[in-house]
Parts: sequence; structure tokens; C-alpha cells
Amino acid sequence: MSQDAGVAESSDDHNASSEEKDCPSSNLDTSGDSKSGEDSSSESGSESDNEEAKPEKTNGELGESSAEEASAQVEEWEVKELPAQHFNSESNKIQSHCEHCNAENKHNELVTPRLLSRGQFLLKVDGEGTYQCMETGLIFEVNRKVDIKYCVLSWSKYSDLIVKPWAVGGPLFDVKCDPLCLTSIQFPHSLCLGHRDASMTFKVFHVKSTGASLEYTVDHSATHVKWRVSSLSPVGPVIQSEETVFHHGAVILYKAIDHNPSLSFRVYVATNNESFIKDISKSVKHSSKKFMKIDKPPVCQKLLQNGKKYRLISEPEAEITPEEIEFVDGSLLKLKSYIEVYLEQPVEFKLLLVEMDSEEIVWKAKLRECDWVQQNRNQNISKSSTSDGVKTKTLLTDTQLFNLAEKLGKEWLKIAIANLKLNISEIDAIREKEDNVTISKFKMLKKWQEKEQSNATAQNLCNCLKNVDSVEVQDVLRGFLQET
Repeated sequence: MSQDAGVAESSDDHNASSEEKDCPSSNLDTSGDSKSGEDSSSESGSESDNEEAKPEKTNGELGESSAEEASAQVEEWEVKELPAQHFNSESNKIQSHCEHCNAENKHNELVTPRLLSRGQFLLKVDGEGTYQCMETGLIFEVNRKVDIKYCVLSWSKYSDLIVKPWAVGGPLFDVKCDPLCLTSIQFPHSLCLGHRDASMTFKVFHVKSTGASLEYTVDHSATHVKWRVSSLSPVGPVIQSEETVFHHGAVILYKAIDHNPSLSFRVYVATNNESFIKDISKSVKHSSKKFMKIDKPPVCQKLLQNGKKYRLISEPEAEITPEEIEFVDGSLLKLKSYIEVYLEQPVEFKLLLVEMDSEEIVWKAKLRECDWVQQNRNQNISKSSTSDGVKTKTLLTDTQLFNLAEKLGKEWLKIAIANLKLNISEIDAIREKEDNVTISKFKMLKKWQEKEQSNATAQNLCNCLKNVDSVEVQDVLRGFLQET
């Protein structure tokens, strides 16, 4: 580890309430700092952030909490414990792949916390030692048996308190336990120091009841910032640098879920910072539209730099808005920017994020129908498994229905009424709202699917259309049967 500016100052302040209160900016204490400046800039994004769940209050003033009180509180937490399978959907930890940053912290004991409600973790350690949380990357140095509760917070709430030349260095956490048991915390940071750490200064942003302050660190490494515990409340690393800061980056994908055959995606370019990634997840969750996360390797293969311009490219070509972006660390922004990708037809395609100056590929992924069809099925499909071994039936996908719609000829209106038993009023409603004939045919098939519900299977559709005199239509229907 590289030696930093100094040791964290001791504090007798009361622990800050972690409830959703704004800390007054006038109380930012940069004791030991000679540098402060203008407020950090705030850019507009494309999606509104939402208030996070209110963390509970900390245990009181340093030295005031007893082990018995902490134990009693832990019993209350355990009542709300969630099953282990929730880790995959709730945790935002993304492992970076960097030659400079993956060789450290190999000797800490790796531990898996319990996941409680509202994204909070509980770690129970049996005795003195140094323990690294496998879900968040936090490293705790303890001097006795202790129970530690912690969660990831959003930096955007404190954006007015992080002023230049200081910038966010990693996730913000709320940590609760008996402070006498916790000697130090090492916070993961999202920066690649490489050989540039001599020009960097880390401190820890610490929110207390009297306001916020910047406290000295003990040390920092390629992956973590070590802080001597003074009191427990929202804490996270910040950085000041005389040179360009390089960020480990991540690209997060979400697909809009609707009844249209077209494809619409949101592409978020973020620092590999749990607070930032959690903000994105919450922003999408509270959007007026429904989205599903697309599981693709998120880690950027090239470091991101503030002020650098990047372009997202689609193969084959798609509508991309905006076509290029200037990267900024959006951790402090309430509005999280994203790139919209739209394809009129549901085809597989490649996405590439390219650095415009060098034309080097920063991130790439290939998206296939199977990346989103299965979840659509899980949301719309009715299963009819039986105990005698009958194969589970599933509904047809939107892509299958669209392929069939393309093969239907001018007789599609007759098919809708005579074969699929739709009402003329339903057909008229579709035609009034849609000028594109193929889309009208697709919506007609979707209307049949909605009415049939659990019976909207390939076999049932084949039975309904068996008298349709079209080789192309019958070939598509036979293909449906082979796929089930």
C-alpha cells in the first residue's frame, strides 16, 4: 500500500442519523485541508433519480453503544432477512479486470454477508481479524466478535457538499455496529491508480450530526482506501488529483418491455461504483416504462476519462440517441444520463462503445433474441404442467408472432374473424391506430394471444390456421411446433 497524507482524526461527535435528512453545506469541515473551491458541476441527465430507502439511525455517540444493545438490534435485523437467492438480483458488485488492480487484498478472510430487507447487509464475525465482504468489497478490521450492518447509499443526496478540487472516489456506505469493536474500514474505490498515485490524495467524506467533514485516511492501495474509524455514519472515499483521473467503467443495458416488435434499449455508461450502479437500477425501476436488465459482461476493457468523448455503434445500424457522449462521473447527479438504442425489427446485433480520439473499442457485446425472449416468456407465459409428465406449454414469443405476421397476405382480415374469432370492432380499433399493415397483423395476433391466455400455444395456433391456404404460413407454423 502507498502511504497517504495522514491518520484519521478522532471524533467525539454524535453519530449522524442516517435518515433522509439533508446535511447543511455550511457545516462541511475540511480540517487538515487547505483546498476548497467551487461547487461541483451538475449536468442534466435523462432519467430522474428516486429517493432511496431511509437507513436507520446509528447506535449513538462513540463509546456509548454497548455490545448488548448491538446484539439486540441485530436480532431485529434478522427478522427481516431475505433468502440467499436475492443476492443475484439485489447486489450491484461488478468485478473489474485490470492488470494494476487485481493483485491486492489476497490475504483477507473472504466472508459472505446475509442480505436483509431494503438492500442492507449483515455480517457476523466470530473474533478479531480482517474480513472482506464478497458482495461489496468492504474490508473490516475488528478487535472482537461483532455484528456489522451496512448498505450502499447514493452520493447524489450530498452533491452540494462535494466541492472541487474533491471528487467521488468510490461507493458511499452507511455502516452500523458497536464502534469500539471496529478498528478500521477499507473502502473500495473505482479508480485505476496505475503509476499515477503519487499525485493523488484520498480522504474520507464523513457525515455526522454536526455536518459533513473530510477526514484523513491511514493508507490507500490500488483497490481500497483505509480509514481509522472515528464514529459510524455515512462514509465514503473522495479524491483530489493533479493529473487526469482514470475510472474503471461499466456499461449497463436495459430493454424496454412492451408489445411492439421493435427493440428499444437504454445503455448506461457508468463508473464501476456501486452507488452509481444502484442509482441506475433504482432510476430504471421507477421509470414509467417497464424494463428488463440484459445480462452482458459490463466491465469496460479500457479506462474511462472525464471529458473524453465516446460513440456507441450498432451493427447492423440502429437509431442511437445521442450518437456521442462526453463522459463524466455521474455519481453526484440526480439525473442519470443514458443512450437510447432503437431497432425497428427484432434482430440480433452488436453494440460497441468506441473512444473517439483513438477509435479504440472500450466495450462490446452481441445481443441475441435469447437475451430477452426468455424473460418476456417468464412474464407472459402460463405454465400447465401436469403430474403425468405432460410437457410444459409456453406461449409464443413476440418475435414468432411478428414472423408470422410478415407471411400473412391480404386475407389476414378474414383469418382474424373466421379463424381466430376476433370481433370486427377489435380489428377496426387496431387499423385506426396503426398505418403499417404488418404491424396491424402483428397486433391482431397479439390480440388473439391475449384472449387465449394459457391456450395461446403453437399447437393451438396451428389448429386455428390449418385451413389457411398459404405455403409460407404453414411453413412458419411447422417451425413453431419444432421449436416447442
